[in-house]
Amino acid sequence: MRIVTATMVAMGADERDELVADCRLRMATDLFAHTWDVVVLAALGDGPLRRRALRRRIGGISDKVLTEALNRLLANGLVERRRHAEAPPRVDYALTPLGHTFADGPMRALGTWVTDHGDALFEAQEA
Repeated sequence: MRIVTATMVAMGADERDELVADCRLRMATDLFAHTWDVVVLAALGDGPLRRRALRRRIGGISDKVLTEALNRLLANGLVERRRHAEAPPRVDYALTPLGHTFADGPMRALGTWVTDHGDALFEAQEA
């Protein structure tokens, strides 16, 4: 089964094949695959946070899961780790410019969609 998006419909056949071939759609949807990644991005939306403050803001996340999420987000270029030359050393995490585009684009669109259609989604799941 092939999923066709609005973007793919607007493209020509050659562009659609290129999109599927290089897996950009899969790469983009993988950003939503890990529940905590999106939560971490949302928590960093108001500005940089130290690890402990980030964990408190999120609530319910283990240290191990936070570490895994931060490592994935760092590897994807959505979050940056900032080391400050202080005594004691201080490290904080912040959204990168790319991270801001993801938070302000697809994440915001998904938030709007779930606000508008969340009740229908719950009803469908209960049926």
